[in-house]
This record gives sequence, C-alpha cells and structure tokens, in this order.
Amino acid sequence: MPLSDLNFVGYSPVGDIVVMMIVSIFLILIRAAYIKPTREFRVFKWILFVLVLAAITDILYHIFDYFIGQYPNIFIYLFRYLYHSFLFLDLVLYTVYLEYTMQLNGRGERIYSKIAFLGFAVFSVLDLVLTFVGVGFHITKDNTAVTGANFFPVEYLFFVLLLLFSMMRYKQRIYRPIIWAFVATIFFALFAMYIQGIHHQQSFTTVTFVFPAVAVLYLLHANPYDPEMGTLRTDSFEAALHNAKNTRTRLIIMSLFMHEFEQSGRKYPKEIRDTIRSYSENFFKNTTVFQISSGRMILVADVASNPDYAEETTKMLGIFKEHYQIYRQDYKIVIMQNYDALSEPDDYISFIQYIEGRMFENEISYVDEKSLDKFFSHKYIVDELADISEKHDLYDDRVVVYCQPVYNLQTGKFDTAEALMRLRLEKTGMVYPDRFIPIAETHNYVHMLSIIILAKTCRQIKKLMDEGYDVKRISVNFSIMDVREKTFEDSVKGIIEESGIPYDKIAIEITESQNEKDFSIVKEKITELKQSGITFYLDDFGTGYSSFERIMQLPFDIIKFDRSLVIASNTSTKSKTMVSYMAHMFTDMNYSVLFEGVEDEKDEERCIGMYARYLQGYKYSKPIPIEELTNYFVKA
Repeated sequence: MPLSDLNFVGYSPVGDIVVMMIVSIFLILIRAAYIKPTREFRVFKWILFVLVLAAITDILYHIFDYFIGQYPNIFIYLFRYLYHSFLFLDLVLYTVYLEYTMQLNGRGERIYSKIAFLGFAVFSVLDLVLTFVGVGFHITKDNTAVTGANFFPVEYLFFVLLLLFSMMRYKQRIYRPIIWAFVATIFFALFAMYIQGIHHQQSFTTVTFVFPAVAVLYLLHANPYDPEMGTLRTDSFEAALHNAKNTRTRLIIMSLFMHEFEQSGRKYPKEIRDTIRSYSENFFKNTTVFQISSGRMILVADVASNPDYAEETTKMLGIFKEHYQIYRQDYKIVIMQNYDALSEPDDYISFIQYIEGRMFENEISYVDEKSLDKFFSHKYIVDELADISEKHDLYDDRVVVYCQPVYNLQTGKFDTAEALMRLRLEKTGMVYPDRFIPIAETHNYVHMLSIIILAKTCRQIKKLMDEGYDVKRISVNFSIMDVREKTFEDSVKGIIEESGIPYDKIAIEITESQNEKDFSIVKEKITELKQSGITFYLDDFGTGYSSFERIMQLPFDIIKFDRSLVIASNTSTKSKTMVSYMAHMFTDMNYSVLFEGVEDEKDEERCIGMYARYLQGYKYSKPIPIEELTNYFVKA
C-alpha cells in the first residue's frame, strides 16, 4: 500500500521525505563545490546522515503505529525511540560542530559537548524508564498508543538553550553576523515547532532540524562558482585533490599563470575570462576551473572521462597561442597529472611554482616523473633551510664553513681568507651555494645562514689565534637582504663580542645595490660597524651595476675585482690598460685591490702588474674546510 493511501492522524510523511530530498540536494552541492574536508565539515556530514536516519525512523514509526495490533508492538517502541534518539544526537553533533568551529580547545571550554552527551544519555535512559514503568509513551492492552509524560519539548529546549548559550558565551570566536544568522535559524525552528504544536501536528519536526544545517552549509562551507568564469576557490581545489586521491582517480591538471595580474591583483579582462571559460566548456568533459590567486588558474579534468585529452590539449594550446597574439599577456603553462607522491594539495602549488621558476615567459612545460624527483630534492632543501632558520642554532652542524685562502702580496704569506657557505644534509650530502642560495633568498632564509657562518668563522678564528697562528682577518659574505634586517648591526657585534676576538679580525663582503633605498641603508650600517674596527669589502666589482660615485660615498676598505676583469685583462692591451687604470685609481685613493679568480702564473703575473694587493683563486687553493686553514696560515 503506498504512503499516500495511509490516513495518518496529525502526521504526514511529506516533511520527512522533504528532509531526505534536502539532504540529497546538499550532497549534490557538496560534491559539485568540492568543499574542503575539514574536521568541522566531517561532523556536518554526520549531522546530515543522522537527519536522514531520523526521517526514515519517523516514517517507519508512524507506519507501524498506523497498523498497531497487526505487527508486534516492539517495532513501534523501537522506531519511536530511535527517532527521538537520532533527533537529539543531531543536536549533540551541532554542539560538537560549534565547538570545533569556535575552536574551544582550552581548559573548560569543551564542557558544552560533554554536557550535550551527558544530557543525551540521561534523556535516552529516562525515555526508556518512563516507557517501561508505563508513565511515558506506552501501548495499552487494547492497542491504544498513549503519549503519557512527554519530555520531548523539555529535551528539545535543553539542547537549544545549550547551543545558544555556548554561542553567546564565545561569540568573539567567530564573525558576529554568522552567529546571529545561526541564532535566527534556531528561532525559526522553534517558531515552526510552536505552530506545529498548536495545530496538533508532527509532520515537520524533522524539517526544523534542517534549518541550522542550511545556515551551516551556506555561511561556513558555501563555495560558490564565480558567475563569470565558472571558477571555484583554492579550498575547493584542495578538496578535489583529496577526493581524487581517495578514489584513485587520475586527473589532468593544467596551470595558467600570468604574473601581471598576480602582481597587480587585477581581475582578468572580460575577453580573457570568456576565452578561458570556453576552454573548459569546449575541450574537456567533467572539467572544473579553480581560481587559485589573481594571476593563477588551474583546470582539472578527469582522465577517464577524457581518453583523448592529449589531442584535446594540443588543440586547446593551439587556440591559446592564437589568442596570445591578440592579447599579448605573458604566461606560463604547466601541464601534469596527479601523483600519489604529492600527499598534500599545497605540494601541487609548490611543485607548479618550482617548475615555473625554471621556465621562460610564454613557455609551456609538460611535467614528468624526473621533474617530480627534482622537486622533492628541492623541497627537502627548503624544509631543511626552514628548520635551520626556525631552530636558530648558531652552530648548526648542517651549515658548514669552507674557506678560500687569500695571498697577501705585501706580507708574502696567507694571512687572510674568504669564508664560504656549504650545506651538509643527511639525504643529499654536500650542497653547494649555486643550488641552495637562490632557494634561501626566495624563502628569506639567507640571513640565518649568514649569521651562522659568521658565528662559526669567529669561533675558528679564536681557535687559530689561541694556537698561535697569524690571522689578519677572514671575510664573510652578507647580502643586501641581510643588511636590511633591523638587527643586523646588533647581531654582528654580539657574535663577534661573544667569540672573544678583536673586531678587526672580521671583514664583511657586500655587493653593491642599484636600489637607492638599499644604498642609504648600506651606507648607514657600514659606517656604524666600521667604527668598531670591522673591515669592509666591495664584492664582485666589474659585474652588473657599478657606480663610482656611490662607491666613493661608501667607506669600503678593499675592492674585489671579479674574475671577469681578470679574464678581460688578458683579451687585449686596451682591456688590460682599462683594468689596470681602475686598480691604480683605487690604490691611489687608499683602497686595497683584491683580484679573485687567479688560476695560473700568467694571471698572477698580470694582476701583480695591475696594482694588486691581494690575490685569490684556484692557483693557490680551492675552497677548503675552515679547519684546514692551518695548512696555509703560519704561526706568528
């Protein structure tokens, strides 16, 4: 017999059926929006599941109640009890959900969920006891259902008041309009229950429990598509990747990055938005486009639904290049699949950025397993640098000091050196500067490395001096990024003083900056530190931008001529004359000139003839561990 033929008294299954339909719609929306599976969202899905169970048991309860006497009455008791239990379990889950959302993690703050579970247990037992003793709901011998003492309104108000009190108590933990919107849905639920009660109805009890769920989904988990682009946000991208990993679904992932929009924060022009939308609509099935940032979009398609994705990708990129000729917006495109090795969604963005860092503008890169291996090696270095920076250990074993001895032509011996940086990591072994310095600069870890090198260099100088070696000084490289640090001077002074060596045993090498603000900062800080006795080198003279006017304004002591000038001086008489003239000019102004990159006797002879004071290069030594300077320095 269909439900429509049953003439229930004070009840219609329409309300419970509507609940099941609403929850089904919720699930469809959740799947389409790729909501991020947070701890709170998992609780929310349990809320929906329990609501469906409540709706089903309510229908079954009323069906068996309608046919009372024809089936064992235990079914009526069972489904009625389960119905009430599921409803109040739902309210308990709402309490847990709010506790997570408001981040009630402190001592005494998680009491509300405990009270809710305790109340649920007490009321559940009370319902059973009252039924058992015949005071509560029971069925008489003549098969008449008697409500008896009805504690349902009391239970309902208990949980509602508990929810409201917890929200008001910690309302500062969450955006206020969200709190008031959630409170409003509860009052609407109470009002609906009141209207239903005065009309002696039971049809829409379960529906009122859906009201807060609507608020939760819309206010806290809604992730709408951009109406113009059809894109979803970053957290949806994360959810899509999680879903693909859990279901072992293969995805084709295409990232489009336009740095102009990333830097400016501007939206893509309408014609570009329309073009990108057409790609997702015309070339692939089951496609979603995610707006990761103002300059980055990522298209994701299911490989199983697109067996010809390689051909379609080629067609799409052909049209994209045609559009580029029209709009002339620089781009980088990375095409890849999802990998089990990339365990977190953030890893995908980092991996894409890693690939882009090795691309030219207007280039398309297809990623393979080799690229992934290189990325993990890169990521390992990033993680190690982050750990070094976080621990702030001035003598971290992973940072190793190498030195290249410098020959002092005036004394005829090695009494100075340049400290150089290496990393010695467990998984990769020795890592050289050309590999890790760009990474450290990108992630702002350079300063900690420089400070560690300074501390270790000072400690070794102290040891050499204690052993009687003649140490004029050892230079340490600092970048403009180091000098910008507010604590730069204090850090340098503190480390030198703590080591117990004179200030003049340390030199600092700095490369000139073209930036006007950097110039002012460098000038101010060099002047302050130079008063302590620290020697300053201008590093890499002859490369990039060099301004004699600015050099004259900075109190450098030594000018380091780059290897490129040593090479140039050997190309022609004119070049040699020019390099020699510059070295002579600096010497006349009381700067000392150091030629680096001296590799053989011809280089040495030429540099000596060009007013050199110091010589450095492979002719004398490759970089060696700082402890091996004892093989070059002599005892006083």
